[in-house]
Amino acid sequence: MSAATKSGKFTISQYIDSFGVSKFTISIFFLVGLAMMFDGYDYMIISYTNTQIMQEFFGPTGNDALKGALSSWSTIGIVVGSFAAGPLSDKFGRRKILTIGTFMYGLLTIPCIFAPTYEVFAVFRVLAGLFLGVCTPIVTTLFTEFTPTKQRSFFITFGMAWMIVGWVVAALVGTVMVQIATWHWCYAIGALPVIYAFIFGKFTPESAHWAAVHGKLDLAVSTLERIHKRAGKPSPYVLAPENILVPPVAAKSSPAEVWKGKYLKTTIALVVIYFAGNFSIYGVNAWLPALMLEATGGAVTASYMLAMAQNAASVVANCTTGFVSEAMGRKRNLIFGYGLSVVACLIVSQVVKLPAETSFWPYLIAFVFMGFALNYAITAAQPMMSESYPTEFRNSGVATIVALGKSAGILSPIILGGLKAAGWAFSPLIALLAAPMAFGFLAGFLLPKGAKGMNIDDIADEAHDTAQPSSGVASDDVAGSKA
Repeated sequence: MSAATKSGKFTISQYIDSFGVSKFTISIFFLVGLAMMFDGYDYMIISYTNTQIMQEFFGPTGNDALKGALSSWSTIGIVVGSFAAGPLSDKFGRRKILTIGTFMYGLLTIPCIFAPTYEVFAVFRVLAGLFLGVCTPIVTTLFTEFTPTKQRSFFITFGMAWMIVGWVVAALVGTVMVQIATWHWCYAIGALPVIYAFIFGKFTPESAHWAAVHGKLDLAVSTLERIHKRAGKPSPYVLAPENILVPPVAAKSSPAEVWKGKYLKTTIALVVIYFAGNFSIYGVNAWLPALMLEATGGAVTASYMLAMAQNAASVVANCTTGFVSEAMGRKRNLIFGYGLSVVACLIVSQVVKLPAETSFWPYLIAFVFMGFALNYAITAAQPMMSESYPTEFRNSGVATIVALGKSAGILSPIILGGLKAAGWAFSPLIALLAAPMAFGFLAGFLLPKGAKGMNIDDIADEAHDTAQPSSGVASDDVAGSKA
């Protein structure tokens, strides 16, 4: 497209890249990231309120079987909602569906506050999860389509740190509220997205990439004007609908396309990779408080410090993996992350065999290392998820991977809980987590090299070119394989 650019034409990526990281980029980081924070809060708040909830519904003895299922109800909704988010946002727009999803998630959390029975609480957790499920795939896609090419991987991966912020907020709110008030207030705070949805809808424009491929060039121009105004920097391009170069649109753009032709191998590999990462992370988080108490000999303060240190390491991992991905490439970075996670799980499984009363610092270092490695690995997959598909069904691809990957969040706590009930010790449980990460490591070799250094429109061009019979590119290649 270089020749066309000289004549005054430009792509949307070139226009966004001309501002670099600007005030608009930072505002999107916070606006979109806060939506991801609610995802993290929703998942972790159950861990800090489940005992109180079960005592209210079943009395002092509770119900251990149903208590274990509490963490799965919302996740079931999230998995189903993620599947729906892809085609909906690809058809109706990223901003509209994320705004509706955020609002409805908050609205359907309100009945959880007043639920008279466990069954009612569970039903509304599932319903709220359906709308929360739109969050992760659309957030990843919006970071992809709104950030400059050179910093795209960093913002995609750093944006995932908002989920960990949600974990920390849930830990603080849950720890305080159950002592000074009741668990109901934790879900009242979880309903705040009802208000936030209006803020997000007002200050976030629709993706210009989405608007352009749907023939809505006036909407694309409106979005680019907002970017220009908020960036506060001059642009070398004259902004007009006739000057925008729109990449070729795929002849077929249904969600099923992610399972066909050159996309099939990449989709399968990314599903395996994301499932493996979620299995380990959800498994660790669901049982972390109980397992850490056991590993530290019942020391609550030490257990809390280990959990907080691991979360801090997770945020550092989210930031680091984006930088490394830009330096060494998406595929190499992902394989490195999953290999590192295998090593980390095996190391922790051996460290926790040490006597608890003499090994706090080895525990701390080992858990920080594992938290860093697991989050480094799964976050390394995020750029490849959104860069592997063209705009017209990009979010369908991302949503498919997220939905199938997050289904591990349902299975992992149940499987690990069953093994724990069967008498498995802490050490082999952690060692077991190395197995899915090893599968993720091997699946990484099935991926193309990734789209390092390529802008969104060039990825779309290459996807179109490789689809042509005369291109001479193998059918199992995917957009970005030259990078």
